[in-house]
Amino acid sequence: MTIGIIDVFAGPGGLGEGFSSFVASNKMRPFKIAVSAEMERTAHATLRLRSFVRLLRERDGRHPLAYRRFMESIASAQTVLADGVFSTDGHASLWAEADAEALNLTLGVPEHDELLYSKIEKARRKFDELILIGGPPCQAYSLVGRARQRNVPGFSTLGDKKHFLYLEYLKILARFRPAVFIMENVKGILTSSVGGNLMFDQIRRDLANPGATVGERRRIGEDEYVLLPIHTEAGAHRDPEQIAHDPSGFIIRCEDHGIPQARHRVIIMGVRADIASAALTVPGLPLRDTVPIEDALSGLPRLRSAVSRGPGGGDEWSSVLEVQRKLIIPKIRRDLPEVADLLSRVSFSPNLPRESVQYASAKSAFARSAQGGTDVITSHSARSHMAGDLGRYMFAAAFSAKARRSPKNVEFPAALAPDHANWLSGAFADRFRVQLKRRPSNTVTSHLSKDGHAFIHWDVGQCRSISVREAARLQSFPDDYVFTGNRTQQFVQVGNAVPPMIAVDIARVVWSILGGKR
Repeated sequence: MTIGIIDVFAGPGGLGEGFSSFVASNKMRPFKIAVSAEMERTAHATLRLRSFVRLLRERDGRHPLAYRRFMESIASAQTVLADGVFSTDGHASLWAEADAEALNLTLGVPEHDELLYSKIEKARRKFDELILIGGPPCQAYSLVGRARQRNVPGFSTLGDKKHFLYLEYLKILARFRPAVFIMENVKGILTSSVGGNLMFDQIRRDLANPGATVGERRRIGEDEYVLLPIHTEAGAHRDPEQIAHDPSGFIIRCEDHGIPQARHRVIIMGVRADIASAALTVPGLPLRDTVPIEDALSGLPRLRSAVSRGPGGGDEWSSVLEVQRKLIIPKIRRDLPEVADLLSRVSFSPNLPRESVQYASAKSAFARSAQGGTDVITSHSARSHMAGDLGRYMFAAAFSAKARRSPKNVEFPAALAPDHANWLSGAFADRFRVQLKRRPSNTVTSHLSKDGHAFIHWDVGQCRSISVREAARLQSFPDDYVFTGNRTQQFVQVGNAVPPMIAVDIARVVWSILGGKR
């Protein structure tokens, strides 16, 4: 049995990566991406490149020499575009196939919809079943986003187009009736409202009856889906009525399933009504031991940051940190003597690299799995920071090493207070947050593209925020997953993605339903 994947709002492809990586008990990969769609240019470039890599591996084996050389070129800071490398010579046909699979389009634009629908129609004739995966952009449902936007004069969610992009999802469900759909979003979708009405109540009704919503119903009940949680406790059955009364059952806590990140997301599984009974008793996601961030990032070398608008050298960096150290220690010696002592002893070595392409020794099973057979690291470089922020990072990391928690704004010495009007207001009281090494990280978000204040590395001597590759590790991407674009664009892609490891587990649930329905 072969199952075609329709991946929309695909981002860099985390959800599709998981499904296409799933291996069934018969050693076969039953899921194949038939078509994926993403509107943002650099995310689409990443999506297309990964599609090509899958095709190349089918032809040349797990570690194709051509891709290894491409990664080496990227790591050595050469300006190399995948299109220019792989669209010619011996890879042109595979690149064209990847280009036809991964589409750069915007749902809701008529000519784009027509192209996507024609691809899905071809896939429907090719595969035994289709599934639809993806989710609308989450900004409008974000709790943090709504909290910030309420302070914007005239802000209203009424009529925000981002709230209604899921209608494009409904059109695909109504027209092609895939066997299963997987829709992912942030937790805020459960409480978001428009015009005083809860959005999720309407979304749930629409997803259960997409044809009725978009006006394509042909017969009573034809387009109905049963909405079910992906996860269920061992020995328990999925209950559509229970989840209707308590939609919190749609929330997946990624850290419970081996992801080194406290990422909580709503993941809705819709099963076509004619096969829904098969979904009630299949097992949920496997529970796994907690993976702390230190284990997740094992093998990625230590780095140093740099000073913003400076030459970037290690001597300048260490000199600025010495100035910050002398500023901080006298201010905290009385109230925080252990933190002051740690800061007096830490070494800020100017010889630390700012970026690295070579691995250190990976000690954890998670890190060894992420590295796989990859022998070169991409996207592992540290940001530069203002001198004042370097001081805040230094203090915060030292504080967390002793207190085993990140300091709140009010616990920073006054000399480190930034020029923010709401610094002591209580809003966003942990603006500078250290990721504690023996715990899973906080949720990786696209805000990392703006600054790294919420993802300060726990190692005081590095005095930096995390790199793109470290963020990708926390999202469970394999190290050979190359993200295109500049660092800002890469952070956005990583933060918006579904962790591939969770996607593999979701694929296992879907396969248990579809593989056993005949």
